[in-house]
Amino acid sequence: MTLPYGFVVTLDRHTRVLDDGRALLGGHPTRLLRLSARARPLLAGRTVRVRDAASAVLADRLLETGQAHPAVQAPPPHRAPGPRHDPNCTYVIPVRDRPRELARLLAGIPSGSPVVVVDDASCRPGLVATVAAEHHAKLVPLTVNLGPAGARNAGLRQVTTPYVAFVDSDIVLPPETVPTLLRHFADPRVAMAVPRITGLATTESARWLGRYEHARSSLDLGAHPAAVRPGTPVSWAPSACAVARVDVLTELGGFDDRMRVGEDVDLCWRMVRTGRRIRYEPSVEAAHEHRVGLTDWFLRKAVYGTGAHPLAERHPQSIAPAVLAPWSAALLLALLAQRRWSLPVAGSLCAVTTARIAGTLKSTGHPVRHAARLTTAGAVSALAQGAALLTRHWWPLTAVGCLASRRMRRATAVAALTDVLLEHHRDTPHLDLVRYSVARRLDDLAYGTGVWISALNGRSTAALRPRILRP
Repeated sequence: MTLPYGFVVTLDRHTRVLDDGRALLGGHPTRLLRLSARARPLLAGRTVRVRDAASAVLADRLLETGQAHPAVQAPPPHRAPGPRHDPNCTYVIPVRDRPRELARLLAGIPSGSPVVVVDDASCRPGLVATVAAEHHAKLVPLTVNLGPAGARNAGLRQVTTPYVAFVDSDIVLPPETVPTLLRHFADPRVAMAVPRITGLATTESARWLGRYEHARSSLDLGAHPAAVRPGTPVSWAPSACAVARVDVLTELGGFDDRMRVGEDVDLCWRMVRTGRRIRYEPSVEAAHEHRVGLTDWFLRKAVYGTGAHPLAERHPQSIAPAVLAPWSAALLLALLAQRRWSLPVAGSLCAVTTARIAGTLKSTGHPVRHAARLTTAGAVSALAQGAALLTRHWWPLTAVGCLASRRMRRATAVAALTDVLLEHHRDTPHLDLVRYSVARRLDDLAYGTGVWISALNGRSTAALRPRILRP
């Protein structure tokens, strides 16, 4: 499977062009890609356009390593565009007792588009049936509640088009979102594409918790495009809005309907395991009506955490709460010890790591400078993951440790404060620092509780153990 002529990829913002275009440094994990004399002219500035077999190979390699992303406005569409809708894509909408939200969503879908509404055993099914009929959508009523995975699979069985768009009923869908996502399927290896999930502006969302959720929603994967792969900054994609190839879904058996939560993560990782690609495309959005009531919001965050153990059973190499290189794990342990030797040891680890990376980059210009930048980034990532372990994934152990150890109390306070300051600066929410801090800690408390509940129920620590990368 090769990329079509006219397909364009653009280098990731973190990918560096070295030695006048002779090498590229970036991707996940970071790697040095040397360009042959034949390949160098194919890179025009920071883009590669597929014009022949050689440029197709280079573009595909850049996509595979995460060093570049499709220029979504440049690739040819997967077919000639139609006047108002795309008959090659069917919308599947699972719903349970949300007739108002369903009507709002259906009103935004282009008329003439195939739509399947799956009523997942609503308490008042007549209201859902009325809304579906008013918008000429096919209704699939379920008499037993199957959950999101089972409802989507029931809708998938009704699909006869090559593509399917799964859209939750509490989504508002802009008209350009699905057509833009369909452009990604010009790459024959792409199995699914998802937009950025933003917060829907409502009266309730103006409250303090709604403003926090708008900035820190679990469904919002950020402002930059990415390949979705475990172990990378965008390791999964939510199915609240997702466009996928029907043949791939059929081959994989759709969603795992035994899972009431985490079914979208499981599907993503199964797709990646078979060599398919998933694209995160934040240039288009889908607005989600977030939960903003404190109790409802807290319970939903905890429910997200309960998916940890089922995912650990299915994907033991991908579920780790932290992924660390040996040197960065040693760095964390040294700093956590808070001894006189801690800072010298931490500095030595960074120096040795910088020297080792510089040796790898010795044939490039300024190898020490590039190595120092990579080491700094690795150290910052390790510290952020360590803080998350203390305040989120391992908080019950942290709480016990704080009762017995002054050093643990000090480490936890520094981790919590640093986390809040960095995240508040990055998110720039319309929320003061105090209320942001409270929401942040409640978020961690809820999710971590869910993780521990799932681990205890499964009698396994697999979802709690960090993964140390092999050198």
